[in-house]
Amino acid sequence: MPTAYDRAITVFSPDGRIFQVEYAMESVKKATPAIGVTCKEGVVLAVEEKIISRLQDKGFVQKIAQIDSHIGCAAAGFGSDARILINQARIYAQSNRLLYDEPIDVEALVRRICDLKQLYTQHAGVRPFGVSLLFAGIDSKGPALFMTEPSGVYWAFKAMAIGMGSSEAKRFLEKNYREDMKLEEAIKLAIAALIIAKKGEETPSPVPLEERIKVAVIPADTKTYRELSVKEVAKYLMDARSMAARAGS
Repeated sequence: MPTAYDRAITVFSPDGRIFQVEYAMESVKKATPAIGVTCKEGVVLAVEEKIISRLQDKGFVQKIAQIDSHIGCAAAGFGSDARILINQARIYAQSNRLLYDEPIDVEALVRRICDLKQLYTQHAGVRPFGVSLLFAGIDSKGPALFMTEPSGVYWAFKAMAIGMGSSEAKRFLEKNYREDMKLEEAIKLAIAALIIAKKGEETPSPVPLEERIKVAVIPADTKTYRELSVKEVAKYLMDARSMAARAGS
């Protein structure tokens, strides 16, 4: 019975599963979506903020964050778990600059965060981090995008979706992604994938979509993280909605 093996993080079930890790992955699937897209001109991260009231501060972003000048991160899952991992990633990035006088490679940073995630899957008295993270940045190898799982596994992608509706969003990305895209096209693709992921959402928000979507870009020429304003997001949203509508027709 699963209930005999799902209370301890250090016990495998007879069929080789760790149920607490799988439950953490389920929490990610219920979170608002996050999208990452790479192209030759840079990388894009797009998320939807969960805003439940008009009184909520729309500028208080929790799902997307700057790690270093050349790296950003988007989260899907428990915000508190994401905050701890993001703060740790910032420490790793700054330590690398102090020790080696150079920015950290994206994969090196991701590996250290996933080492920490994996540590929380093999000790009694703790639970796995209930969050998946998308790390995107520009390093010595060019644009990079990595997805991390609660288990500590990480993968490199050209485009990726996590969170609620991620299966539909990934199918959309597979059909529409092109390696020769411009950065502006990548922004529209990321926002359109968010819209695709949200199609199954039942509870409407009191705030317009352009105020809930947060987009960050890191151009390959400047290697500098920047978040788009609400006006910039609204400019891309019309074309993104058209892309999503064509995909659903």
